[in-house]
Amino acid sequence: MITVFGEGRGFRVIWLLEEMRLAYRLRPVDLLAGVEKDTEFLAINPAGFIPAIQDGDVTMVESIAIMEYLMARYGPTPLAPAPHDPAFPAYQQFLHLGEAGLAASIYFVVGARNFAPESERQNWSADQALSVFESRLTLVTRQLARTPYLAGEVFTAADISVTYALELAQTSGGVRLGEVERSYMARTRAQEGYQRAMETCKSRKAWLAKALVE
Repeated sequence: MITVFGEGRGFRVIWLLEEMRLAYRLRPVDLLAGVEKDTEFLAINPAGFIPAIQDGDVTMVESIAIMEYLMARYGPTPLAPAPHDPAFPAYQQFLHLGEAGLAASIYFVVGARNFAPESERQNWSADQALSVFESRLTLVTRQLARTPYLAGEVFTAADISVTYALELAQTSGGVRLGEVERSYMARTRAQEGYQRAMETCKSRKAWLAKALVE
């Protein structure tokens, strides 16, 4: 059975597994408490970040790489258009943009705005990271003005990737999303796989409920 270590970006992996109806188990990792004493997890990923998976003899980290591995290993799946499919270029672009352009930049904004000492919360680097996020977000907005999902008419793993980043920005990064993005997230979060993943990720569910109320 596939073991997923950690929620956070691991939610992308769990959502994908639910959409693909693959068996797995979630092994929680408490990053806020520190992982120094979590020897089982550090044996999987000595760098100490999440997510990570163990699938038989295979160990992997990095959420997008894990998603691509799972779809290639256990596919084919409509979540990943074939290379000859006209939807493939947009799918590939937004699958990676969801992390490289959106989540990776907003992560530093979240850290500065929520965890840094008060005097350091408004700093140049966090502002630069927010600027990067906002510039990449324009690509998402433009695409969603054309099609209901990022690769076209059909929900794909690119939507899992980007929805995670938009949720993070909205709930912890202080970003106000426009109507286009909010309507899009309503569609993606209506996916049954999303709902099942939320039931698995109890900590994330509680955190989102609190963040959206505030």
